[in-house]
Amino acid sequence: MTTLLVAHGTRNSHGVAMIGDLADAMSDVLDEPVRVAFVDVLGPTPDEVLRGLDHEPTVLVPAFLSSGYHVRSDIPRHVESSGHRAVTVTAALGPSPELVRAMLDRLLDGGWRPGDHVVLAAAGTRDVHAQGEIHIAAAMLSALVGHRVSIGFAAPCRDGSGYPPVREVVDEARRRGARRVAVASYLLADGLFQARLHEAGADVVGAPLSLHPAVVRLAISRRRRAALVTSARN
Repeated sequence: MTTLLVAHGTRNSHGVAMIGDLADAMSDVLDEPVRVAFVDVLGPTPDEVLRGLDHEPTVLVPAFLSSGYHVRSDIPRHVESSGHRAVTVTAALGPSPELVRAMLDRLLDGGWRPGDHVVLAAAGTRDVHAQGEIHIAAAMLSALVGHRVSIGFAAPCRDGSGYPPVREVVDEARRRGARRVAVASYLLADGLFQARLHEAGADVVGAPLSLHPAVVRLAISRRRRAALVTSARN
């Protein structure tokens, strides 16, 4: 059985390498190759990889933190266009307690202190379902840090839907009396969006999540559960 890790894609070479490192970490545990594809910015695309697998049973793991447009529309379209007849697509990585604990670890590594106001920063999406999942992640993070976490988008929707830009959320927290503001990165890899978090004026910015051990375990768990379901069906 083949494993295919599908991520968004970025022009940032370090961000691309981080996705490759996540696939390598999964491969080390699974003791099998984990292929990588991207739905945007660069290739190979999922349908290109799937066409080369000659209908070998494949588990596709979406490396996304919520199930927005790319998970609910792009990935199924790529699977269909590939003509591959034996693909099992797992759930997105988030929302999940594992990701929330990883976010807190990244905040601690960055210098977060109890009492700092926390802003959860996601990429941005118009998808109402994905926005709801981001809200769930923020609620879980709120329980860990001890106060209600604000939400901001690194790439706010131009039509005004969704959450406001991270910089505006940071500024609003200061207007409301926050002495220090910490931004929890709800992003998987380095790139343009992570750079925007560092430009938002916060005192602390957490690193992306992709190489955190909890993320690796979560991705492996998604793959193993899907493989068990696939085996049971066959």
